[in-house]
Amino acid sequence: MPFALALAVLVIELTPAHFVYTGPFLVATPALAAVTMGPKGTLSAAALALAISATTATFNQAWGTLQVYTNLLALAMVSLAGFITSSAVQARRQSELDQVRRIAVAAQKVILRPVPEQLGHVRAASLGLAAGTGAQIGGDLYAAAKTPYGDRLIVGDVRGKGLAAVHAVAVALGAFREFAHYEDDLVEVMNRCTAALRREAAVPGAFDQEALMEGFTTALLAQVPDEHVVQLVNRGHPPPLKLHQGRIETLMPASPLPPLGLEDLFTCPPAKPESYPLSPGDRLLLYTDGVIEARDRDNHFFALAQAMEEIPASTSPSEFLEELHQALLRHTDGHLADDVAMILVDRLDEEGGRHPGAVPA
Repeated sequence: MPFALALAVLVIELTPAHFVYTGPFLVATPALAAVTMGPKGTLSAAALALAISATTATFNQAWGTLQVYTNLLALAMVSLAGFITSSAVQARRQSELDQVRRIAVAAQKVILRPVPEQLGHVRAASLGLAAGTGAQIGGDLYAAAKTPYGDRLIVGDVRGKGLAAVHAVAVALGAFREFAHYEDDLVEVMNRCTAALRREAAVPGAFDQEALMEGFTTALLAQVPDEHVVQLVNRGHPPPLKLHQGRIETLMPASPLPPLGLEDLFTCPPAKPESYPLSPGDRLLLYTDGVIEARDRDNHFFALAQAMEEIPASTSPSEFLEELHQALLRHTDGHLADDVAMILVDRLDEEGGRHPGAVPA
């Protein structure tokens, strides 16, 4: 609008219609820019208005008249006032944004806590990032706990985004953190998470109840017991990847199960944990679909398995995830289209709890 107004003044002054008094229109240009474009836009609009005023004064041979100098003085005063006002507004908005970010960080620490570096039988690390916002909380969830039944981990992805997805994440994680320590059956832990989501959606007046009822959650539960195995319960989630002796193995479920919230739409056999070998030195990656569905400029998916095989075996879990994170950012040119969550665990040996591939300190 400010630049369109300035263009209109220029057309009027350089045509036979220049008998129209255009001074108020030029003065309004920086004022409008201050409302919509910030300090830099205000300066740009003021400079344009000044250039047009000088050009039209020269074209119409009006230099030396009181009208020209009055217009220039008014333009300068309005431009200065607009710049000061827009700067103050921008500073206030930045302060409010910083406050919101601090609150988001605090919420992230409460809901998505970093997993412990070492549990009972594994070393672990986690990574979570919401797409495009810079905040570390979205619709993805992860957690890990040392329990009497072994080390238990969960990774999931809530359908949708926004506060309703964050609410569902908090509900599912709360159920996992509570019942992972008391239910010996891994399937029952998953059922508790499902029941918690259903119960929350059925509460009258619940936060964004409609979004909770219409949504669903893919989830993967993993348990690493004393034996050299990993037990999985997969509810519609991307299968985990195991790095064994430098090669990737995909742990596909033998009996696919629907995501949480869609049980009534499918007829499936009773769920039971599926076991896969996990020897000392093996690495297991649990992740969300935001990782494998990340695309580059040519619309190619991120080659997660290849990226894992290229990372040196001597890296720690946190270093391994950081390498994957950087590879993902390089693939997408730094623009993630979906939330990302990953948990990496190393199966430790039985003596001293050391990862066989680790370099001694």
